[in-house]
Amino acid sequence: MRLQGFRSVISSPGLRTRRLAALSILLSLIAALFAGCDAVEQPKTTPFYAETAPPPVPEFRWSNGRLPKSLDPALAAAAPETDVVRALFEGLTEIEPKTLEARPAAAEKWSTDAASTTWTFTLRANAKWSNGRPVTAHDFERSWQRLAADADTTAHPELLSNFKRQTAKESANGENRTAASPVKQSAEAVDEPAPETSPPAEGEPQPGVGADVPKEKDQAAVPRFAVRAQDDRTLLVTLEYPDPDLPKLVAHAIFRPVFDGKQPFDPTSAATGLVTNGAFRVTACGPQGVTLERSATYWNASVVRLERVRFVPAETAEVALDAYRRGELDAVTNFEFSPLVLKLLEPYSDFQRNTHGALNFYEVNYRKYPFDDRRVREALASAIEREKLTETELGGATRPAFQFLPFTDTTAEAIVQDAKHAAELLSDAGFPRGENFPAVRLVVNRNDVQLRIARSVARMWKQNLNIDTEMIVKETSEMEDVREAGDFDVIRRGVVMPTADEMASLNAILDGIGPSTGESQLSVAEAPPQQGREPGPKDPDGRQDDELFRVYAIPLYFPTSYSLVKPYVAGFEMGGLDAPILGDVRVDNQWQPKKAASESN
Repeated sequence: MRLQGFRSVISSPGLRTRRLAALSILLSLIAALFAGCDAVEQPKTTPFYAETAPPPVPEFRWSNGRLPKSLDPALAAAAPETDVVRALFEGLTEIEPKTLEARPAAAEKWSTDAASTTWTFTLRANAKWSNGRPVTAHDFERSWQRLAADADTTAHPELLSNFKRQTAKESANGENRTAASPVKQSAEAVDEPAPETSPPAEGEPQPGVGADVPKEKDQAAVPRFAVRAQDDRTLLVTLEYPDPDLPKLVAHAIFRPVFDGKQPFDPTSAATGLVTNGAFRVTACGPQGVTLERSATYWNASVVRLERVRFVPAETAEVALDAYRRGELDAVTNFEFSPLVLKLLEPYSDFQRNTHGALNFYEVNYRKYPFDDRRVREALASAIEREKLTETELGGATRPAFQFLPFTDTTAEAIVQDAKHAAELLSDAGFPRGENFPAVRLVVNRNDVQLRIARSVARMWKQNLNIDTEMIVKETSEMEDVREAGDFDVIRRGVVMPTADEMASLNAILDGIGPSTGESQLSVAEAPPQQGREPGPKDPDGRQDDELFRVYAIPLYFPTSYSLVKPYVAGFEMGGLDAPILGDVRVDNQWQPKKAASESN
């Protein structure tokens, strides 16, 4: 009945006439559109998220988070502090963003002994502070002893762990006072006569002495680094354990020298008088941000093209994106974009993504049965299908981790991802098809992404090994307490690697994991022993578990960092450490958006 009634309505003469008239008008419009399509250029989508004109002067406007809390290199833990500190203060070396190799900075060359434990850095003769005084090896010695004295409060105390310590009394008695006998040199090293030592200028801090470094007569037993200025241009450094990557380590912000350690480092106060030795100096600071200008005293000032850098704070990613789209910013970094925003930005050429120097992984409690068996730990690691994990749960926004470091090619030491091999390992350990294997207590922090990953891993362990997983969710603030108490079988962790130094990065990942062996857990770099750890578990044949697959930690994926950079900006390279060098940045002030350029012709 309903269908018949509907048909009777649409077949009525009046309605049919009106429908025919409407159809005629529509056909006329379509015909007109096709007739004029050759004469009308169809609109094209811009390749850039924000195609705006550059600033009229060589200025770079960068939003990298909120206002920095301090401009003190010793307190620079991460962006935005590290970005500002690297622009103001120059260390012995810099890290080339694209290659992550060390390049000369305040030091023009360096060398080491055969064991890579004693290093000699030669400073540039023309390096100067912004007040015109020379930058000397004494400045580095004094600044690094400041780190030693305040090791517990510095931003990254773990980066100091391999520096040999000695008391001030030992240093005064002449221990570690002989120069290194270098047999390996960097590519930049050249033969030069040793420079003559000159006395410090009037008012300049005395070598090895600073207001914030304990005086020998007061605290003779306070440990100091075995770091010494042999003369104005020669710095000697002694390590506890070999580290062939030390020039990469000392590029970190905390190792940048400070003039006397007594200056105001507060970015909301009188930091405009800060004496610096980098490519830029502070000219304004306050709630609206920090403004830097090119330093005329910088040794390489002739190649610095930016006259001004403005760090513009933003509370949220949305605020930064709006300012970028309006043309008020030239770059946006250090913000967490939502999945929806990432999908929106993905097609644009000014949107960049980089594999970040960080790792998300699972730590395995090797002290607990049955995880004290290497074969069990290896089975858990090999049964995880990382490509499926990153594509399905993470939307392709991360990179699968088959090794522990994202910026080294150690394919020979990569994890073997093989479900069949994993099942065989578990069977060899006494659990064929997962029989009698206890449910894995997997502890993760309360985070939607981590919960999805944990569920996916649990499904893979069930499918490939036939073992169950009990997922335990904790608040982020509780995770470290759970880890310290050992109340887990497997626990989720994440580490950001502050340097490109391989040993330091592995130590950051494996901190507190595994037995005390005196070397890296992965046998790819020597590392300091972890004090207080009992000997590690042994394989069934009694052999000490000393190869790659100790598997105290299971790498999952390397996160991705994101940035927006205007098309007129060149030389702004984030690299794996998210550490661009502002002295390399150029702004093409003549660049114009295509639309504006076509209208002007």
